[in-house]
Amino acid sequence: MNHNHAEHQRILVVLPHPDDESFVASGTLSMYIASGAEVTYACLTLGEMGRNMGIPPFANRVTLPAIRKDELAASCLAIGIQDLRMLGFHDKMIEFEDEDLLDSQIMQLLKELTPSLVITFYPGYSVHPDHDATGAAVIRTIDRLPAAERPLVYCSAFASNREQMIGKADVTIDVTEFLANKMASIQAHRTQFQAAELVGNQDLTEEEMRRRFGTEQFWTYRFVESS
Repeated sequence: MNHNHAEHQRILVVLPHPDDESFVASGTLSMYIASGAEVTYACLTLGEMGRNMGIPPFANRVTLPAIRKDELAASCLAIGIQDLRMLGFHDKMIEFEDEDLLDSQIMQLLKELTPSLVITFYPGYSVHPDHDATGAAVIRTIDRLPAAERPLVYCSAFASNREQMIGKADVTIDVTEFLANKMASIQAHRTQFQAAELVGNQDLTEEEMRRRFGTEQFWTYRFVESS
């Protein structure tokens, strides 16, 4: 699919955890930023319940939130994101949050930024309850806007049954030109990425890197028009 990258000047990313942005959209965001887009990343939590504390551990329950905040800032720097909003919700608790509170914060961002593109998780197909609940809140909120005012929504989906249920991803973005940004973004999350075997192995060949990280896929969310 051929994308005219100049089309989106304002992009809003809404994801629950520091490091979601790295794997989901860091290449895509770097590409848009390189063509002049302004990106706001609303990160709902600090991933403070993360099990990974670094190898060997250099974080603990008390220090992890501050460390992950620094890692998140470093990741944003690698991608080029200048506007990071940390919304301060509790990790692993998004599904239990007050929906009105969650939705109103997202609505405030939509009204303030009027993005033409929003990137989030596909509700129901994103494996982690925080991912699904975040995507659901974003979709719910955007659905309240008049159809003409709705931004385009790109969703990331990881569930193994995703293609049977929602079809193949309709947006595939080649981010090989921005692999350096993407790898720097992933590696910024030191507590997490060392545990992720996929990056822990520093001996990946250029070709293997391209194969694993060179494309990013999204599902465009189709809103059902109510009559």
